[in-house]
Amino acid sequence: MLIYYFTVAAKIIIFISIINVWFIRFNKPTPWRGGDSKSMKEEFETYGLSHTIMYLVGTIKVGLAILLIVSLWIKDLSTPAAGAMGIFMLGAIAMHFKADDPNIKSFPALILFILSVGIVAGEVVLADL
Repeated sequence: MLIYYFTVAAKIIIFISIINVWFIRFNKPTPWRGGDSKSMKEEFETYGLSHTIMYLVGTIKVGLAILLIVSLWIKDLSTPAAGAMGIFMLGAIAMHFKADDPNIKSFPALILFILSVGIVAGEVVLADL
């Protein structure tokens, strides 16, 4: 039963984190932004990515976060949503390395990646119970 509670908590943490980054802190500086960026737009420019890509990535991440919450009721959404979110978090980590950021700047993406992998693993274990 502990695995079930972990997956629920992980889904909620990912959802809140993504909503925070893409809506509440979109135009605000954070210690986690790539390079010396003060906003999401500047961060994507640091990575050499266009505003179109920024909005596409944001839309997909928010959509996946919503799917993770919906997966609390519709279980079949959990593994694909968490798996895709994990891939996006690996991409975020790669962008920090590309920008030659200190490793600590990729810490939030690493945590969300670990939570995503934990959800996928947890769902596999729960399916066998």
